[in-house]
Amino acid sequence: MWSILSAAALLFAAAASAVSTAGNRLLVVLDEVAEKDTYGQFLGDLTARGFDISYETPRTEGLSLFHLGERKYDHLLFLPSKVKGLGPNLTPNNLVNFVNAQGNILVALSSTVPASTSLVALLSELDISLPVERTGTVIDHFNYDTVSAAESHDVLVLDAPSNIRPGLKSYFELPGVLAFPHAVGHVLGSGPLLTPVVRAPATAYSYNPKEQAEVLDADELFAAGQQLALVSVLQARNSARVTVLGSAEMLQDKWLDAKVTKVGGKSVKSENKEFVHRVAGWTFQELGVLRVNSIEHKLQDSDEVNPDIYRIKNDVSYTISLSEYNWDKWVPFTLPDDDVLQLEFSMLSPFHRLNLTPAGTTDDAAVYSVAFTLPDQHGIFNFKVNYKRPFLTNIEEKNTVSVRHFAHDEWPRSFVISGAWPWISGIGATVSGFVGFCAIWMYSKPVGKKN
Repeated sequence: MWSILSAAALLFAAAASAVSTAGNRLLVVLDEVAEKDTYGQFLGDLTARGFDISYETPRTEGLSLFHLGERKYDHLLFLPSKVKGLGPNLTPNNLVNFVNAQGNILVALSSTVPASTSLVALLSELDISLPVERTGTVIDHFNYDTVSAAESHDVLVLDAPSNIRPGLKSYFELPGVLAFPHAVGHVLGSGPLLTPVVRAPATAYSYNPKEQAEVLDADELFAAGQQLALVSVLQARNSARVTVLGSAEMLQDKWLDAKVTKVGGKSVKSENKEFVHRVAGWTFQELGVLRVNSIEHKLQDSDEVNPDIYRIKNDVSYTISLSEYNWDKWVPFTLPDDDVLQLEFSMLSPFHRLNLTPAGTTDDAAVYSVAFTLPDQHGIFNFKVNYKRPFLTNIEEKNTVSVRHFAHDEWPRSFVISGAWPWISGIGATVSGFVGFCAIWMYSKPVGKKN
């Protein structure tokens, strides 16, 4: 009986941990709880993947993100809300603290509802800018759905992302087209942690029909063309993730599998369902999470693993085992094309920076290794792997060791060193000459005096 209960408990624990490496507690903040039915398929997919979803509105009393200094939720999903502010417990400062506590946030915007001032301030902290009026539709007179937006041109039909940036994992790349109804464009700053996933085409611009005239001067535009991002992601230095989805309507049931028609094209099914599935999976850390299983460094001719001290000019090897979380299981981590994983052997600055090469794989891990000779410098050194890429959680592993100089009995004997042979010969000649002179002096009879 106990064995059956234990097995059931293990299965339950495995299922609970399979949803996300960051946890399964998800808070959805929306204008009215009843609106969740509009997003039934998307939220149902999250529930089927094991998320424990709580639905709250900004007006809910007692809503808080922390309890006794710990996160109450692992992830936040903000859907459009007509409330100007999100209340005292969802202030920009609290949201930033949530990210600092390794919480993940997905912000879905819509041009039909002005963004909350709390979200605008949060995005500003992350170097993401929205229009001053907190809303604004992205219009494109060349890439729109001719059925649902024949006159307004505010339902963009764009090719799905491809080749976002060389050397990155292709989590968001898929064939087909995407529909962006009533999208809000945002402008990214120069922060190194920001990565645009979908940019607006060159013919698009941000427009507010309520406050701007039909004909705009260039000075009146918030942004245009590829200055506008429609989907962007940020991964903080603690690997927490924030995603901005410019069109919340993409998550609604009617747009997940909607058919759209480009100008002069045929009616095709959009890939919104698969795209938002991947966006949510990445944001909530079901994709792109790296794990270090083990690290080994040792002398090449020794079985002792991870010693604390080496000697200069030792031949050593370094091995690291990495896994990547892929939806519900750990798989071997493979490097993207045109990317390298490097090891630094450094004191204050690197003495070696070497590429780690694949040395083998298991069912859930890939092993990378390199062999090299330690520098002719004694001191305190670090084996360091610092791998930080967009879409992947950060790896920063450091192992400190001491490197000593040669001991007195470890230096090679002088007769082995060919450069010392002339000096040894000179010493031998001097000694031989001195001994010969002494022998001649001592055993030579002095010449006698003549009478």
